[in-house]
Amino acid sequence: MKKKQVLLLLAFIALFTKVSAQHYEVETQSFVYKQVDTVKLAMEVYRPSLQGNAKLPAIVFFFGGGWVSGTIKHFELQARYLASRGMVAFCVDYRVKSRHNTSPFECVKDANSAMRYIRENANELGVDKNKIVAAGGSAGGHLAACTATIETVNESSDNMAVSPAPNALVLFNPVVDTGKRGYGQKKLKGREFEISPVHHIKKGVPPTLIMHGKDDTTVPYENVVRFKNIMKQFGNKCKLVGYKNQVHGFFNFNKNPKYFKKTLRKTELFLEKLGYLSGSSWLNSYYKSLLRKE
Repeated sequence: MKKKQVLLLLAFIALFTKVSAQHYEVETQSFVYKQVDTVKLAMEVYRPSLQGNAKLPAIVFFFGGGWVSGTIKHFELQARYLASRGMVAFCVDYRVKSRHNTSPFECVKDANSAMRYIRENANELGVDKNKIVAAGGSAGGHLAACTATIETVNESSDNMAVSPAPNALVLFNPVVDTGKRGYGQKKLKGREFEISPVHHIKKGVPPTLIMHGKDDTTVPYENVVRFKNIMKQFGNKCKLVGYKNQVHGFFNFNKNPKYFKKTLRKTELFLEKLGYLSGSSWLNSYYKSLLRKE
């Protein structure tokens, strides 16, 4: 009888360990990564608990808003989930026109500054500096793509010895063309090709996942098809997932929970293939918990 009880206890412990190992609790913090005059720009960090001294893969999210507005909380739900799967996730604030009267060029400078800050301080942040993903949606996707393609738009105070280039890209209906065929030409006043990712693709742009609505009238789907084709021409890896009948911003939880889940699942699979996630997926449970909070 005692032997049977011991075996049952061991089986329960094994089951509990397996379940609890599927995801980590998430700890959060916020700090300033850059100051321009009196403007302080912050990052919100989501990290797995019990990280210790481990150096983990990281993902850096840039919010959308047409370089005009937006909130650092835009990708909080994605960040929390990926942190629970063993990544350090950052949500980055940057200057926008409505708050700072800036142009898209300052946005690109801030994105590069953020990536440099994380890589330069990787040890203190618990990050593997060779496994940093840049991610974002719409204008934020543009900034993420710029960190991989635009080398000439930098803050003068940045440490130029540190590369801002990510090791992978995850892009949600991104602006990849700021020319006439894309989005943002009028905001760039004759300088539209200087920060247009599709016009600066070269060999060595990192593995990229793009998720885009096929009925997007803000950022035409044709733009990302062209981006993917040029990436392939240079021998770079680029996976494009198109979603029928979906418009701009379709991936946001508050707009379409079902497609929030679908795009987060694609993100998860992409990062698993790169070896950047640990444990097992618990996305179904996470998604249900979010629905209950609505």
